[in-house]
Amino acid sequence: MTEKTNDQQSGNESFDSAEMFEWMTEANERYKSVIKQFINRNEGGSSDSSSSVLNDIGENFQQLGEQLAANPMVLFDEQMSLMQGQTQLWQNTVREILGNKDVEPVIEPARDDRRFTDPEWSENLVYNFIKQTYLLQSRSVFNIVQGVDGLKDEARQQVDFYTRQLVNANSPSNSLFTNPEVVRRTLETRGKNLIDGMEQLGRDLKESADGLNVTMTDSTAFTLGENVATTPGQVVFQNKLIQLIQYQPTTEKQFKTPLLVVPPWINKYYILDLRESNSLVKWLTDQGHTVFIISWANPGPEMRDYGWAEYMHQGPLAAMDAIKEQTGEPDVNLLSYCIGGTLTASTVAYLTAKDQASRVKSVTYMATLQDFSDPGEISVFINESRLVSIEKKLDQLGYLDGRAMAFSFNLLRENDLFWSFYINNYLKGERPAAFDLLYWNTDGTNMPAAMHKFYLRNMYLNNKLIQPGGIEVDGVKIDLSQIKTPAYFISTIQDHIAKWKSTYKGAQVHSGPVKFVLSGSGHIAGVVNPPNKVKYGYWTNETIAENPDAWFAGADKHEGSWWPDWQEWATSNKYADPTSQVAARDPSKGKLKAIEVAPGSYVKLKITDVINPNKVKVVEPVAAESKATEAEATEVKATDEPKVEVKVEPAVTKKADDFKLEVKATPATATKPTRAKPRAAVKPKAK
Repeated sequence: MTEKTNDQQSGNESFDSAEMFEWMTEANERYKSVIKQFINRNEGGSSDSSSSVLNDIGENFQQLGEQLAANPMVLFDEQMSLMQGQTQLWQNTVREILGNKDVEPVIEPARDDRRFTDPEWSENLVYNFIKQTYLLQSRSVFNIVQGVDGLKDEARQQVDFYTRQLVNANSPSNSLFTNPEVVRRTLETRGKNLIDGMEQLGRDLKESADGLNVTMTDSTAFTLGENVATTPGQVVFQNKLIQLIQYQPTTEKQFKTPLLVVPPWINKYYILDLRESNSLVKWLTDQGHTVFIISWANPGPEMRDYGWAEYMHQGPLAAMDAIKEQTGEPDVNLLSYCIGGTLTASTVAYLTAKDQASRVKSVTYMATLQDFSDPGEISVFINESRLVSIEKKLDQLGYLDGRAMAFSFNLLRENDLFWSFYINNYLKGERPAAFDLLYWNTDGTNMPAAMHKFYLRNMYLNNKLIQPGGIEVDGVKIDLSQIKTPAYFISTIQDHIAKWKSTYKGAQVHSGPVKFVLSGSGHIAGVVNPPNKVKYGYWTNETIAENPDAWFAGADKHEGSWWPDWQEWATSNKYADPTSQVAARDPSKGKLKAIEVAPGSYVKLKITDVINPNKVKVVEPVAAESKATEAEATEVKATDEPKVEVKVEPAVTKKADDFKLEVKATPATATKPTRAKPRAAVKPKAK
């Protein structure tokens, strides 16, 4: 490209023919490179999972066609309505051409539809016509699909979902030639945006698993422990599956009963500790709680046999053992989130069946499904045929690639989480802005084969957790109805992952005292809603009504965050007893040896680090003690910790307490994890 080509160049200047030939040649080379990448990814034909999806789509749309054939009036009526709308649009366009400025649109986008916010979509006659034509045709397609009777519930959900994907994919905003912002950008940069976009597309294809994981944020802007996950603390315990972080107290005294947070392992724990202003971890610490949190490992193929039981034993139960050793307290308050809450419910039921319910003083479930009879739109990806193909792939790889799951979740909000970035990155050629929430969203984790198969089949497909004795863990039948532990349920009204009316069914099952609270907003924002923002609000009702609608009808609306309501519930019921406090607990002065500072090293491992066993990953943990020497480098035993080679090199700094830790994963033959009680990590011998 010549020096004239820059972002500030006016689009009104004519193209130089030589310059145009130059950028078109470069664009063609980039295009061929991207196509070659795509072909290489799909060598050998489609996967079993892709074939299963296509088969489901074909069968369900065949049912739709059969029902339309049986009731053709649905199609006829909608065709007449579309013709009327198109005729009115043509008439309005002619009136505007003749100079009439007071022409009302035939159809407008929904209020939350951000695809057509650029002024030209309304002010430019051509773009306005394209937009309204698309909206009319989209409405017609949706009306036909939703107006057909006789479809089974599963088929209707599938048809609705894939129709929406097809309609939104064909939006004029997604096209180079019909998006006014992209056209302007192309003229301004003389096509450089398209070249940059294809280069970014090539990088994203290379970094994706199944599907396309679009870049959502500038990941180089964030460093764990520096500008995300910054609450001070120490890793005081670890096994192969978890690191346990204890946070530094910020009050002179703390509640006697410790608080253990069990986050989901589908993403990483620091959604609860993004930055100081919205960190639930920091807020809980400031309220006087001794906060511990589980940081899950990012599993690779060597952990293929880690199942639900291993996650329970080496997760919450191992953490509770370590907390007891660290603080001397026999019980904890549990606070869990999403799938971490589903595991926590299993754990509390397990302890109840083993006559150890006293180990948990109270339990909190944030956006947690326990009854999966209506899990929401995610169920479009789960049926028997689809699950068979997923299980086959899990058996082959030993894990579910977290990038594939991220792509599936993004399709649940395709316009916001896929197409908006597609336009920005590939058509406009722009780099996404730095956004910590989206950084966390793209920092995914894998799932071990055994655990994920158990979870999908027993929870989503067969809904066995809610059934008394429906699942067993180490021969112990899990019965949620036997749980008498006081429970606080917090769900969110716009949640599309754990629908609040489904989570309410879990609250109805427990036999102990239960409080159900409903927050505004969705799965993330409704939970991570600090009081200082005074946003969204929440509903409370002291009774558990017969059904969620009755509960909501009798609920009171409150302004702001639900966090203070939870604190009042915990303190007024003395689960965190204000009259029974202890001196602030310094994690570096407990009975367990501090291993490293928070956020620890497990959370820093990316998906590509663990699925490419020969790849060297360099992380830079800060030593837990003020003086770290080469002789104090960790040599982790393979029986308890991940198989790694550890090499310590002095950091390029004058501080003696900094060092670099080079971790090289070593391929290992998968073995069934032992059920021995995990032990606290101890200071190892020098290597």
